[in-house]
Amino acid sequence: MRGKWAAGIPPRNFTWVIQDQLAMSERPGGFAPHHRRVRRQEEIIWLRVQGFSRIVSLLPSSHNLQAYEQGDIASAHFPIPASGDARDALTELFEQLDEWLGKGERVLLHQEELGDGVIGSVGGFLLWSGRIPAGPSAIAVAERLSGRQLGPNGRELVAQAAGLKRVDKRGRGAASG
Repeated sequence: MRGKWAAGIPPRNFTWVIQDQLAMSERPGGFAPHHRRVRRQEEIIWLRVQGFSRIVSLLPSSHNLQAYEQGDIASAHFPIPASGDARDALTELFEQLDEWLGKGERVLLHQEELGDGVIGSVGGFLLWSGRIPAGPSAIAVAERLSGRQLGPNGRELVAQAAGLKRVDKRGRGAASG
């Protein structure tokens, strides 16, 4: 492959959350009725060229995971429910994100569309990790980064994240914010 296509194309609605460490976007290849395999391959190429070491899917299904592995990018799957109690899933996601980022990995977080699930999870992670001090601030930052208003389901994810305890590296509980 030569020319401009050799570098691939960025996923739709790609946004850095933590510059050069954590990003969010729509699912590579697009969402369900508009998903295109060729576009997915081009976006995976772009992610690899940009140095992404891991793609994290928040989809309820395991769509695309095999394509990421075939594209030589590690993947992980943390299904975030559209509504209801997501605390267990958020705890697992946040702990893994913290570990991967601590190791210097470059991580992309996605769901079908860039909506409440991804944006709320990002706001929750920023709060849980102590990067943002309070829930309303985490919501405002996530909204500003994504350019979208967070709906009730996304705000609920941030609220649930506020109640989670972060365990520091020495195994002691630490308040999330």
